[in-house]
Amino acid sequence: MKPTALIVDDEPLARQKLRDLLADVPLVEVVGEAADGDAAVRAIDTLEPDVVFLDVAMPGRTGLEVLAAARHRPVAIFTTAHDRFAVAAFELAAVDYLLKPFGVDRFRVALERALQVLERDQAPSALERARDALTPSGGPLERLFIRDRGRILPVAVVEVQRFEGRDDYAAVHTGGRQYLMHVRLQDLERRLDPRRFVRIHRSHLINLDFVKAFEPYDAHRLLVEMRDGARIVASRTRSRELKDLAG
Repeated sequence: MKPTALIVDDEPLARQKLRDLLADVPLVEVVGEAADGDAAVRAIDTLEPDVVFLDVAMPGRTGLEVLAAARHRPVAIFTTAHDRFAVAAFELAAVDYLLKPFGVDRFRVALERALQVLERDQAPSALERARDALTPSGGPLERLFIRDRGRILPVAVVEVQRFEGRDDYAAVHTGGRQYLMHVRLQDLERRLDPRRFVRIHRSHLINLDFVKAFEPYDAHRLLVEMRDGARIVASRTRSRELKDLAG
């Protein structure tokens, strides 16, 4: 039997695009569509598709809430128009994600990943993986996916030297370059390994592996010198914590 696919998106044009792309894949049969979260739950449990293309933000329920409510566990490919930290989480939670607008090549990569999982008969529970990705109990993040001039760049978290908060964004400093992610520093901090990443200031989160030296700045604060040349003054509270960390 052909693998079956369900399309879930509240935008008619987005559903049509996925229908057209799947029409060129004779190995997959589209068995239905849904335009909101509640309808998606019913369709997943009734049709029991092998693969679901699932929009993140929808009326009624979000994509993750749909997975939480559905009894059937399809292989999930998330779709989203939002360039946010959630992209990294959804990548961990699903077999793949498609960042709108996506092209045919990116679509085919995502579908191939889903089919490989089905062929191995090792389809993981998308719900369990979603919970792992989006809650602290799921463990620290290992990868970030950063949008850069139309591309998605995978970045190993251990290679990030520091993060700098800029309102609702975080500047990611890695490999001599700087990238912006649409995520608040405090939200990012919750998903990082606290043994490696330390908040030294309201706007600065550093990787201890890339610290060159700590030195006194004044009677109460430390100056943190990073390997990339950055020199950051830690807050009083954080300076005390760093001193305790150093014994």
